[in-house]
Formats: sequence, C-alpha cells, structure tokens
Amino acid sequence: MGCFFCSGGYSSAKRSPQNKRKNNTKNNQSHPSPDNSNLNPSSELKKDNPKESNQSSVANENDDKIKSPNNKESNKTKARKFTFAQLVTATNNFKAANFLGEGGFGKVYKGKLEDTHEIVAIKRLDLDGSQGIREFVVEVLTLSMANHPNLVKLIGYCAEAEQRLLVYEYMPLGSLEDHLHGVRVNRKPLDWNARMKIAAGAARGLEYLHDRMNPPVIYRDLKCSNILLNEEYHAKLSDFGLAKVGPLGDKTHVSTRVMGTYGYCAPDYALTGQLTFKSDIYSFGVLLLELITGRRPIDNTKPTSEQNLVTWARPLFKERKKFSRMVDPMLEGKYPVRGLYQALAIAAMCLQEQPNMRPLVADVVTALNYLATQKYDPLIHPVQRSRYWSNLDQDGVVSP
Repeated sequence: MGCFFCSGGYSSAKRSPQNKRKNNTKNNQSHPSPDNSNLNPSSELKKDNPKESNQSSVANENDDKIKSPNNKESNKTKARKFTFAQLVTATNNFKAANFLGEGGFGKVYKGKLEDTHEIVAIKRLDLDGSQGIREFVVEVLTLSMANHPNLVKLIGYCAEAEQRLLVYEYMPLGSLEDHLHGVRVNRKPLDWNARMKIAAGAARGLEYLHDRMNPPVIYRDLKCSNILLNEEYHAKLSDFGLAKVGPLGDKTHVSTRVMGTYGYCAPDYALTGQLTFKSDIYSFGVLLLELITGRRPIDNTKPTSEQNLVTWARPLFKERKKFSRMVDPMLEGKYPVRGLYQALAIAAMCLQEQPNMRPLVADVVTALNYLATQKYDPLIHPVQRSRYWSNLDQDGVVSP
C-alpha cells in the first residue's frame, strides 16, 4: 500500500499520547476479566452489565470531578437541568412531526426551548432499549468535561422519576449515515471535498478525546450514524454512552466486555476484550473507507465476498490500478486521483490487523487536515472516466 501519507514530520516522542497520559493521573484502574463474546452480526455487540462492579468507566472515574463546584472545567461546560414538563413543551408533547431518528438510547426529537427559543435535539431514553441508566450517566459526565468544536454540545439533561432525556445542540444536516446511506430525495450526494472535510473533523474530535481530555477517553462507538453534521458539513462526534477511560500510566489496555457496533469493532478487541486507543483508530479506518466507497461496513444485500467492507477492500489495497473500483459511484468520477491514493493509504494503515501498526490519531489528523485543504474542482481538475461511471444508473446501481 505504501507509506502512510503525512504532510509534515513530527517527533513521536514529542507528541506521544502515552507520554502525556503518564502525567495525567497515578490512579490504578481495576477492570473485570475480558469477555470473549461472539459478535452478533445483526447489529450491536454485547453490552456491559450495568450492575457489574469495579468497572473503570467515565462515570466512576470522573464523578467527583464533575460534582466538585470548584472544578473550573466542569463549570465552563456545565449542563443545564431541565424538568420533564419543559421538554414536553419544547417538543410539543413529542409530536411525530418533530421526530428526527432513533438509536440504541431511544428516540430523538427536534424541539424549541420555551425560555431561550433555542432549537435543540432531545434524546429520550427508551427504558426497554439496548442502552440504559449507565450509558445516560456516562454521556452526561463525558460531555460535561468536554469542550471541542468537533464534539456535539450537551445543553442539558432531565432525570425526573423514570424519565431520562438529553438535550443537545441541533445539527441541521443530520447524521453522516443519512447522507451516505439514507433515501436521496432532493439531496445531492456528498462530494469529495465534503467527505474529506467530514473525515478531518471526525479525526480532530477523536484526537481531543484521546490526547487532550484528562483522563483520556476511548470513544468505543465511532460510526457514521454518530457523526452529526452542522452547516457546511462541519462534523461532530455524538453519543458517548459507551465511552471508557483509557489505559493510564504503564497500562497498555483496558479489559472490558466487548461493546460497539458490528463492522466497526477492531478484531483484536472483539477477540480479547482488551480495549486500547488503537481500537478507535480501527473504527476510524472503517469510517474513512465508508466515506470513500459509499458502502456500509456490513451489507448483506451484496454478494458474499463483498458483504464485509474491510474484507472486500483488503486485496484491493494492494493494487493501485484497482483503486478506482473502490470509489463511491455517486461521485461520478469527480475526485482527485492523488487525493484518493492518500485517503486509501490512511484507511489501510488504520485498518492494520496488529494494533501497534496503526497510526497515532495525531498522524491521522495531520494527514486528513492536509487532504481537506486540497480542494477538488471538477471544472478545473480532470474527471475520472471508466465504464464504472458509464454503467451507473439513476439509483446509483452499477449495471453489468
């Protein structure tokens, strides 16, 4: 595949996240034994038991930090507490017309706060859903500590009786999944420039979690449905219910039960339960490949050899002449050849089977920031032509 593309050289010792993390805290982490659960191809991986003791989660590691009135960082991003009645009013009693989508946590509605007139997104916990109170607490604590333009802003929450709701800034362009895999009614496909901008933004959000938060956080649920888009395709990471405090000091991993989404989960983590920052890097590689190809990580509607995106892509990584076959047909050949090679090189490095062979998130950010600045203009730059584009029908399906 060639060397990993990077627009500048850096000393690994200077920016090594491990060097930073040793100074963050001296606390030892206590973890349960890894759970070698099999992956469930249908959708989600096996979830943590919320009653399991001695887990090193964002919630139990940082509870004191968030509650402390003297903590400047928590005060700066302090979440507002809402009553359930306020959120009923904001959503017009969760009217169907305000429904935005649904995930493992529950349904999401568009709302308008009565006192500030701010447009928000309100996520309501489904008590029978796959996520529960623990994920709600982790989400509130993580976003209360965070403050970064590539992480969705938590405005507030509601914890009243059995009701659990989260209030976020409203992201008008929805999720990346909507744009890559949703119904394209009066919606143009994402062009190359937008895709690289989204990839760079998501990488910067991940870098903040890994290298700048104290303690550092492993996201553990990086996927296109969790990438939300603001105006001009500004990407923000969302849904931090599965976030986990990363290994600190001399520790190399966190042992935990396997959680996440099938197709994005690093194989080493799935097999051993040993979670590392490089587990997120693998998931990012899947996301970047998804942006380039327009394919889902797992697609059972395709031929058997193409159902798993990474398995399909691995042999193609080795032959440059086949790179054009990996590009999303919806781009209609409107992409820079060199930019494609570089983006695929980044994805291939992130998808290395051995975790220690995957790049640091800082390297990924450097490379993608550079790619995002290299604007492609089909009126100036050549449009790639092949029979692949000529056989593309109006629904984005390639005919034989």
